[in-house]
Amino acid sequence: MNSKLDWSDYQTVLRIAEAGSLSGAAHRVGASHPTMFRRINAVEEKLGVRLFERFRTGYRLTAAGEEVVATAREMEELTNETERRVSGRDLKPSGVVRVATTDTLLCGLLAPEVARFRLAEPGITLEFVISNEISDLAFREADIAIRPATAPEEHLVGRRLGRIEQAAYALRALDLGRDDRPEWATLPWIGPSPSMTYPQLHAWLRDVGCERACVCTMNSVLSMHAAVLAGIGVAVLPCYLAESDGELQRLGPAIEELAVDLWLLTHPDLRHTARVRAVLEYFGSKRKMLLPTANGTK
Repeated sequence: MNSKLDWSDYQTVLRIAEAGSLSGAAHRVGASHPTMFRRINAVEEKLGVRLFERFRTGYRLTAAGEEVVATAREMEELTNETERRVSGRDLKPSGVVRVATTDTLLCGLLAPEVARFRLAEPGITLEFVISNEISDLAFREADIAIRPATAPEEHLVGRRLGRIEQAAYALRALDLGRDDRPEWATLPWIGPSPSMTYPQLHAWLRDVGCERACVCTMNSVLSMHAAVLAGIGVAVLPCYLAESDGELQRLGPAIEELAVDLWLLTHPDLRHTARVRAVLEYFGSKRKMLLPTANGTK
């Protein structure tokens, strides 16, 4: 039997260590729980040493496991760096480009541009990674990210596409007033659920005394938008999503505390890759990516 570990063995150990459980690791790699169980048992059998302590709450690394994970991380970083450099030798814009963004940005802003991009660059397939969590471009979770941020990470390069303004909106049929600022705490609010990572909105609702006025909470901005359209109540929404919707009415001006920059980002090793550069140039065009404001203008 071959007692040497191959790269897939190191990946198995690393994924389990990162997830803290077999089920979590299986979900990340698209495998089943029994498959991950067999894999880690085979790795430990090759080495003749236990890499994880098994607990009801999850898997914890042993001292030997920590050494294997440290090596696995070094190997992953090296292979990712090599892949980035090799992919930068493309001569023409073709192939797959993974784009990380949020569900709200895709539905409210990007989808029409994706359709037009397909006509402009038919050789490039855009693979969207939709998540409200920040994707790690250093580890190839995506090639490009289009996301809101106060400032990009130091290891990334890109450009600021504009300013995302946000305001309170309600279904026009509810007749909750005009654009002059209402008494916020008297309105039925749709707020972010406790599990939703949105500290700015949580803080704003608390500061203006609206936390207790929430009649419903959601774990995504897109869900909050749907709830507003259903007439459930009032919610803070991005102007690019709500301003052009004739069924919605803005209540008050844009909320300055919630404004945030929109960034187009990539890794320095990828920006000269032909297919990545084509996507960056298209979506980085100011003409294409101007954002609606609370005044209904761009």
